[in-house]
Amino acid sequence: MPPIPGSGLAKGLAVTLRTMTKRAHTAQYPEVQPELPPRSRGVIGLFEENCTVCMLCARECPDWCIYIDSHKETVPAATPGGRERSRNVLDRFAIDFSLCMYCGICIEVCPFDALFWSPEFEYAETDIHELTHERDKLREWMWTVPAPPALDPAAEEPKEIAAARKAVEKAEATAAAAAAAAAAQAEAAPPADGTPDTPAGGTA
Repeated sequence: MPPIPGSGLAKGLAVTLRTMTKRAHTAQYPEVQPELPPRSRGVIGLFEENCTVCMLCARECPDWCIYIDSHKETVPAATPGGRERSRNVLDRFAIDFSLCMYCGICIEVCPFDALFWSPEFEYAETDIHELTHERDKLREWMWTVPAPPALDPAAEEPKEIAAARKAVEKAEATAAAAAAAAAAQAEAAPPADGTPDTPAGGTA
């Protein structure tokens, strides 16, 4: 059956009429800030204290937008006769957000939780060079990272926490047993002057 002439126009007008009767939900940005979910990919924050300069984030970045410079320092031996060790010291950590595609690979591969997503997104610049955030700027973004969600009370206890709790309980039980044994031994030991114990009211 061929379509009725003008049916497509009628359907389009029907959609327009239905839309006109509904109230529009328009957020007046920037006067009204959007409520973004905590896991929004806005900007990356750096927790410098956790960074070990392993370079994993820079090597895995598909856009090569992470720049890291470091140097080695010698750490003296902690004990006499010990061996000196060397450690990496971070000199520069920068991310060029004009190249970043917000894939999050750098955050996922970081073995020491030094990089975090922040929902902040208002960092547009008129100069493209200003989109390269050095480590001081990345540290400022760190304070806008939301707290992690609360743990599910019905979830299974992590293996690491369970093992640590069992170790503490075992150590406490061992210490209690040793204290009870020491107390029993002290009660059974004769007096220090060598005189035997006599019951109250008895004769020696």
